[in-house]
Amino acid sequence: MRASLIQIDVNEGESVESRRRRVTALVREQADADLVVLPELWTTGAFAYERFATEAEPLEGPTYEAMAKAASDAGVWLHAGSIPERAPAGSGSAAGDGPLYNTALVFSPSGELAAAYRKIHRFGFDKGEAVLMGAGQELVTVSLPETTLGVATCYDLRFPELFRGLVDAGAETLLVSAGWPERRRAHWTLLAQARAVENQAFVLACGTAGTHAGVPQAGHSIVVDPWGEVLAEAGAGEEVLTVDLDPARVAATREQFPALKDRLLGLAPPRR
Repeated sequence: MRASLIQIDVNEGESVESRRRRVTALVREQADADLVVLPELWTTGAFAYERFATEAEPLEGPTYEAMAKAASDAGVWLHAGSIPERAPAGSGSAAGDGPLYNTALVFSPSGELAAAYRKIHRFGFDKGEAVLMGAGQELVTVSLPETTLGVATCYDLRFPELFRGLVDAGAETLLVSAGWPERRRAHWTLLAQARAVENQAFVLACGTAGTHAGVPQAGHSIVVDPWGEVLAEAGAGEEVLTVDLDPARVAATREQFPALKDRLLGLAPPRR
């Protein structure tokens, strides 16, 4: 399985429409890949809090439409990163008053929406995303012919219980789209490797490059195998990171070193 992580430059000064066109072209160029992954909130920038409300889109808005067509044109599975989603307003609310979510979109090679994941762990503590956006409630997996994907977003990477839940749901390849700051880049690499080792799964973590809202981005998108070995890592700038994976390595690793079978705490109820 060939995966391409597109580490997008989100420097300020480029309009959302211009960046959307540029990213669409980049996705279409990955027709030799099976899976393409984009970073978190690449249309606005993950730290551009003041833009979330003004540039939020309905789920099936312009970014949805552009990414669905790009996936279909390239014939790839596409994790289209995430968008600031404006959910429908409740009964009696004014138009545009629906809640905001940080929502990741996954499209099939035919351009159909395979999954939408609303980010569960919102960053900012008592400001920013944590107060501007609602929290998702559901774990999301997507079955591909080669593997089962588990979907997570940025700050989620710090919460191992989320990833263990994805593994319990069948995930073998964990996708993390992010807008991770450069000042905590060491955590980015460490946590990506930790999530791979403890879950005996591939981790594909795609971040942004450049600077927005005054926050330099870490870049250094990374692909880690089920033993924690870094298979590929990007640099600091815009880059397409492509790597060939053998999905069978997950089952082989779990059989060779069956640590997951020795779990005693936090076990999910048996599936029927």
